[in-house]
Amino acid sequence: MTSLSTTAAPISEQASCAATGLAALAPRALQLTNIVKSFGDYVALDDVSFDLRRGEVHALLGENGAGKSTLMNVVAGLYTSDSGTVALNGSPVIIDNPSVAHRLGIGMVHQHYRLVDTFTALENIQLENGHGNYRRSMAKLRDRTTEIAERIGFGIDLDRPVGEMSISEQQRVEILKILTADARIIILDEPTAVLTDAEADRLFTAMAGLAAEGNSVVFVTHKLREALTYADRITVMRAGKMVRTVAPNDIDTTQLTSMIVGETIVERRYPSSNIGDPKIVLKGVSQAGGGDDAPISDVNFTVREGEIYGIAGVGGNGQSRLAALLTGLMRHDQGRILLAGHGALDGETPLALRELGFACIHSDRAHYGLANDLTIMENFSVSAVLAGDFGSPFKIDKRRMRASTQEAVKAFDVRGVRALHQKAGLLSGGNAQKLVLAREFSRAPSIVIAHSPCRGLDVRAAAAVHEHLHDARDRGGTVILISEDLDEILLMSDRIGVMSRGAIVAEFDAPADRNAIGKAMTGHA
Repeated sequence: MTSLSTTAAPISEQASCAATGLAALAPRALQLTNIVKSFGDYVALDDVSFDLRRGEVHALLGENGAGKSTLMNVVAGLYTSDSGTVALNGSPVIIDNPSVAHRLGIGMVHQHYRLVDTFTALENIQLENGHGNYRRSMAKLRDRTTEIAERIGFGIDLDRPVGEMSISEQQRVEILKILTADARIIILDEPTAVLTDAEADRLFTAMAGLAAEGNSVVFVTHKLREALTYADRITVMRAGKMVRTVAPNDIDTTQLTSMIVGETIVERRYPSSNIGDPKIVLKGVSQAGGGDDAPISDVNFTVREGEIYGIAGVGGNGQSRLAALLTGLMRHDQGRILLAGHGALDGETPLALRELGFACIHSDRAHYGLANDLTIMENFSVSAVLAGDFGSPFKIDKRRMRASTQEAVKAFDVRGVRALHQKAGLLSGGNAQKLVLAREFSRAPSIVIAHSPCRGLDVRAAAAVHEHLHDARDRGGTVILISEDLDEILLMSDRIGVMSRGAIVAEFDAPADRNAIGKAMTGHA
């Protein structure tokens, strides 16, 4: 259960003044002063000041929608501030477009990568590096890219199409794009949102190496552990304002949470009190088709009514394929998936599963959760329209649809909605996920398939997601929670299955031993 307190934890006087240490004493590479940015009546940045020192790794921390990405987009020239000043190495500059930022040595890796899937890694890097004699420039670029990649420990095949690469490999291409363009200020927007812990650790090891060479790195994040572990300094934003800059050694997790949300948020595990009969059973399920994830083989487990069954595992061990099978995006090759009151599932479409009471929260919100170019109302209402809730698809009752959407936006606390005809892609990650939840839970599902439902979310938004999953369970629903976040699995699950090499290799009743689960995840059970 999530508990909220409006009393902020105290911050030490030392931390509240300024962060100490070498990072705070180094010369300023970037100075933002009194930055204001509005979108219509919405004030995204309200008198924000921020500095980045030479040779430091700086975390910009805050809730979804706090203004972190907007501030960095001002630095990268994607947005122009309404007022305020920007200085590089002590000299005022005007950055009114990305080309100016590029020329000034500022590079930004966005949360959604900007790569051409059919181009090789080197060809994508070439796009960032101008024109000239193509054959000669490509030869020089290959040498330069190889030298940088080896120096910072990025193993990558420059001749491989990026569409065939993993997410972490694509991210390396994005980083190499800006490094080969001589970026000295490196901005990473939510760089670990889709990375495993091991991939994130390798990334930050490389960033620390770049900082040691005199470059400056700022990474936008909502993850407290990440900021405390990898940053030299942490700056917190809330509701478009700067709260404070601190050193990691001067603050703990509780204090940092209070700075971020203005209140203390503590989630506690509480078990189900009403576990019922088996609802969904997998017997010998296998799927060996194409795709990036590992094939699954002979998967067996049972989930009951009123239960959250957590599936833990290191990424790439078949979790994505299993989630695709359970949500109708793939068909299994062998075995049986049995649903109480229905019988065997055999290739039902996502729409057919929805009619059977399924709700699906996908890990890839941008591709499977929402259509970013459709409006908030269209995204929320699409399932209800197909089900005929608003009349015939040829004669939709727009008034009822609008009222239903407004009610859901309010009930699920979807913020940043200035109008229901606003594009869903304008919502922050946390609020976009709340919109997905509003749609998926609008029909009181009996089965919820949640694959990494809190990926990319801040502590408050994650707590809201967890509360809705608990509510679904406590109403007698069946929840399958697939997550690479072991803390989330331990917090939420009534029982835990561990997935390794495409199979469920161990099961645990909650509360479970973390070390035992970890051993099972790595094949040492």
